[in-house]
Amino acid sequence: MQKYAVIVAGGSGKRMNSALPKQFMMLRDKPVLYYTLQTFLESYPDLQIILVLPLEYIDLGKEIIDGYFDSSRIRIVTGGDSRFHSVKNGLALIEDESIIFVHDGVRCLVTPQLIHRCYMQALETGSAIPTLISKDSVRVETEEGNEPIDRNKVHLVQTPQTFHSKLLLPAFQIDFKERFTDEATVVEAFGLKVSLVEGEETNIKLTRPVDMFLAERILEERATAVV
Repeated sequence: MQKYAVIVAGGSGKRMNSALPKQFMMLRDKPVLYYTLQTFLESYPDLQIILVLPLEYIDLGKEIIDGYFDSSRIRIVTGGDSRFHSVKNGLALIEDESIIFVHDGVRCLVTPQLIHRCYMQALETGSAIPTLISKDSVRVETEEGNEPIDRNKVHLVQTPQTFHSKLLLPAFQIDFKERFTDEATVVEAFGLKVSLVEGEETNIKLTRPVDMFLAERILEERATAVV
């Protein structure tokens, strides 16, 4: 089965207190985006990457690709006004039957094991959404105020959200809605159910400066473990 990874890297550095978008910030002497691309390329030798970038950072993305990777396995497209439109731009390059991963570019600590788990689940059921059960107590706002809900039924959603192309490509032909916060919500709006798989505690999304600190520690531990 052909494999594609649509890597969405259109974020800004506002919450990082940086003028440079976080996907291009340096982490252990390499750009954050390097680790994301490297993991997907190592996971499957036949996997192709579609990298979605803001127009003004296309050249910087090309520099990273030329400096570290086989450029024949990575194509770049320009992002859109929302995540939905950015992903849709990436999916426009896919025509053949395939398994498609959609991943946040700044979830740079994703592992090959999680990618493989999502792939196998998507082969079986058509979709795979990695999640973690909430460890915290959870409350939901109501008209009367707020009330607790069972945290064991609350799933924290991660990426790569993974789908068979027969589900994902037609789903992204529907009209955009504000509630489309990820690919799963789009597929569900198309009338399909999604399957969940176990995510990873370390598969964090780099958002704030403390996340960069945590990512550096995790990468150091992984490097030590390999040695």
